[in-house]
Amino acid sequence: MKKSLRRIIGGALFFILILMISTAGYMVAGWSFLDAVYQVVITVFGVGFGEIREMTPGLRVFTMFVIISGYTVVGYIVGSFLQLITEGEIRRAMGARRMEREIQTLKAHTIICGFGRMGQVLARKLQDNKHAFVIIDNSSDRVEMAEALGYLVRHGSATDESVLEAAGIARARTLATALPDDAVNVFITLTARSMNPNLTILARGEFPSTEKKLRQAGADYVVLPAEIGALRMSHIIAHPAALDIFERNNGGSSLTELLAQIEIQLDELIITPDSDLAGTSIGSIRIQGDRNFIIVAVRRADGELIMRPSGEVFLHEGDTVILMGPRGSIPKFAAMHNLSRQMQYRGARNRNRLQ
Repeated sequence: MKKSLRRIIGGALFFILILMISTAGYMVAGWSFLDAVYQVVITVFGVGFGEIREMTPGLRVFTMFVIISGYTVVGYIVGSFLQLITEGEIRRAMGARRMEREIQTLKAHTIICGFGRMGQVLARKLQDNKHAFVIIDNSSDRVEMAEALGYLVRHGSATDESVLEAAGIARARTLATALPDDAVNVFITLTARSMNPNLTILARGEFPSTEKKLRQAGADYVVLPAEIGALRMSHIIAHPAALDIFERNNGGSSLTELLAQIEIQLDELIITPDSDLAGTSIGSIRIQGDRNFIIVAVRRADGELIMRPSGEVFLHEGDTVILMGPRGSIPKFAAMHNLSRQMQYRGARNRNRLQ
């Protein structure tokens, strides 16, 4: 495209040069400046008014040169302009086809509904973590912005089932609806849940009263930006020294990275059929001497989440134990009890959720 634009500019400059040379040629033959300019214009643009003065054989040859060179340059400029338009259309078509192919190959990806301020931050974080995602937005400007950043994007409304299908909702692992309209978020949640019952859905809510509706619609997690912002402000006021630890690198690290800096690790371990922890209680693990770990939560195989489980909670095959402990000790603990460290996520409609 840049090459075609340079050709257009070069052709225009050459065309101006031809007009100047032609005008000078007639003036050398004794014509006035106005007559010379008039003759060049009616000759180059093919008006056909005829010769305004008597032509000598030399001037006739010169006029033929003006006609041929003028039409050649004009044709060159028009051709370059058409090529510029054609290249843009072909490039857009090829880009759309390439993007379509890439989306068709995605699996276990995330669908982001809305590329506003919240959607842009979410997309940037997923890109940093090398997690595949597709953006859906009905604004042409925001779609162009996402494409310029190299993101996979679908232009349309996330309330439309065909658009969700084109974004690969049947193969997706997670859907995040980050639109500022609660009613639209509820409708998207209902639609997405009906299209993929195993999908993990994260929904944005502007008002606390919408949280219940979003959960009833099938949202696994509800994020209230206003409430999160207020809580963070209160923590800054009440615990400025503790929060200073998390602000040292201007928010550049995740919670996991910050814990690693103080030699603490957060991990998820899955109870395999061969694990000796299957059928045992959490209390028995602590009794056996594994007191250096904090069991934060237990996620059942059916998706139920138990926060701060008591010692009477029993572990079963397929359960996921979320624990925190000294860095380097968790892999040894997993190997000792034959636990899998593979991350698994399940989207279930009925589960206890993080508040």
